[in-house]
Amino acid sequence: MTWLETVIIAIVEGLTEFLPVSSTGHMIIAQNLLGIPQGDSFVHAFTFIIQFGAILSVVCLYWKRFFVFNTTPAPAGSSLFQRLKHRYHFYWLLFVGVLPAVVIGLLAKKSGLLDWLLDSVLVVAIMLVVGGIFMLFCDKLFNKGSDANQMTERRAFAIGLYQCISVIPGVSRSMATIVGGMTQGLTRQRAAEFSFFLAVPTMAGATLLDLLDLLKEDAAWATPHNITMLILGCVVAFIVALLAMKWFVAFLTKYGFKAFGYYRIIVGGIILVLLLTGHSLAMVD
Repeated sequence: MTWLETVIIAIVEGLTEFLPVSSTGHMIIAQNLLGIPQGDSFVHAFTFIIQFGAILSVVCLYWKRFFVFNTTPAPAGSSLFQRLKHRYHFYWLLFVGVLPAVVIGLLAKKSGLLDWLLDSVLVVAIMLVVGGIFMLFCDKLFNKGSDANQMTERRAFAIGLYQCISVIPGVSRSMATIVGGMTQGLTRQRAAEFSFFLAVPTMAGATLLDLLDLLKEDAAWATPHNITMLILGCVVAFIVALLAMKWFVAFLTKYGFKAFGYYRIIVGGIILVLLLTGHSLAMVD
């Protein structure tokens, strides 16, 4: 990968990570347009690792939620475990929410399904269209949330189950978790914010696994060039995501999903037409 390719893909990641349009899907499309060879282990790892760079912008923007603990007294007679849950309630909810993704993600990775999906532009295009059609109607189906509804363990776990659907490129982790939150009675804003929070442990785990896999397969990938590309990608994705996140929350709260649904259908439809008519996405073959 060249410097320019790295910056372009990182910008795509930063812009799309928190939008319900699938950042992984858009990076796969961008890689194909740029003619970057698919199936390479470093390209796969790069796709996941720079997502963690974007996710770190959540910690920066919502640092008070991550570093301020519950200081109210725990109920009388609480066990040590209950007292710890009470003090670190925010982290406990994230732990409960990320559990389904840990199980499903590991199974998908060990089976080789994840690598196969990451190589398939056709899967991305189909899921963009299917997800886009769903998003045209999801506001009416689930937009009954209330600010009075607080995040609970049951809701966090349910949202974590929805997150597992996003193992398929083109689905969008953001869309899956936000819709999951709305099905649990949360407002769009609350659902979006928990989606951001849940992304931190999810992507941290995925990044660690990919780094370990790369090192196990062949440490020869860790050339100064590749390491520099990873650092550059993470930094660019972090900056762009930080700028895009606040805009997205305001837009989603006011307008809902419909605009993103139309966008997904148009992009996915164009790619499907190109693929089905025998055209390559690569701008330079």
